[in-house]
Amino acid sequence: MIPASFEYVAPTSVADALAALAEHGDDAKILAGGQSLLPVLRMRLNAPEWVIDLGRIDGLRGIRDAGDHLAIGAMTTHHDVGRDPLVHEHALLISKAITHLADAQVRHRGTFGGALAHADPAGDLGAPACALQASFVLQGPGGTRTVPAAEFFVDLFETAISDDEILTEIQVPKHDGWGASYEKFVRVAHQWPIVAVAATVRMEGDTIAEARVGLTNMGSTPVRAEEAEEALAGCPATEEGVAEAAALAAEGTDPPSDLNGDADYRRHLAGVLTRRAVLAAAGRNGTTAPV
Repeated sequence: MIPASFEYVAPTSVADALAALAEHGDDAKILAGGQSLLPVLRMRLNAPEWVIDLGRIDGLRGIRDAGDHLAIGAMTTHHDVGRDPLVHEHALLISKAITHLADAQVRHRGTFGGALAHADPAGDLGAPACALQASFVLQGPGGTRTVPAAEFFVDLFETAISDDEILTEIQVPKHDGWGASYEKFVRVAHQWPIVAVAATVRMEGDTIAEARVGLTNMGSTPVRAEEAEEALAGCPATEEGVAEAAALAAEGTDPPSDLNGDADYRRHLAGVLTRRAVLAAAGRNGTTAPV
């Protein structure tokens, strides 16, 4: 289908983008990489009168070392984030997850901040952001504020971004020396995950000292598997020890039921994939049991 007609503006600064957003309000939509918005426009599921394109704001691109964290500009493409040496060194989990994200065309056009702001619970970046305890910098007419991942994802396709704000930066605490793995279960290549698990662990010898586990498509938002994380702390990095902790991964979740699988199937997948992801992050191959 052809989208409904709209006016288009491409500001070159965040200030100008905020001014356009303030002027047009509910009649406007923000365009980042377009990989989420453009299909919606083509299907006429949304018909804004104005589209505000952030693509010409150079200050929203790039990755920098900010001391105890990495600062990733919201308009940085998935391709650039995934290949960046700083991300690979300090936030390996994000590098791992991006290798599973869609296809090369989408990774070259889609943006890190755009995907996170879209807040699809089946998206591949929300769970890693939660596991790494990322924070989101939002800029509006009253200035900037920083929202932790635990508060950023509010509900299905809903975030803490107010109608008059723009996501400008994602701050990711450094996890130097942590192993990482992203395990994704799909039926068709490049499909949205039925379930995926983002795991990062810090080892002390043969023991898991700390673990962070994020779950994809196990509720209306990405979630942390906190009970599994607690059980993994101090756990030997063995098949048996990790499997017992991983069995707790789905505790407290509310997975959907659809044509790809019901809620119980997804709970089962969460446990299996958590075991695989944690063992891989710990540098143990383990056994690959069927799902």
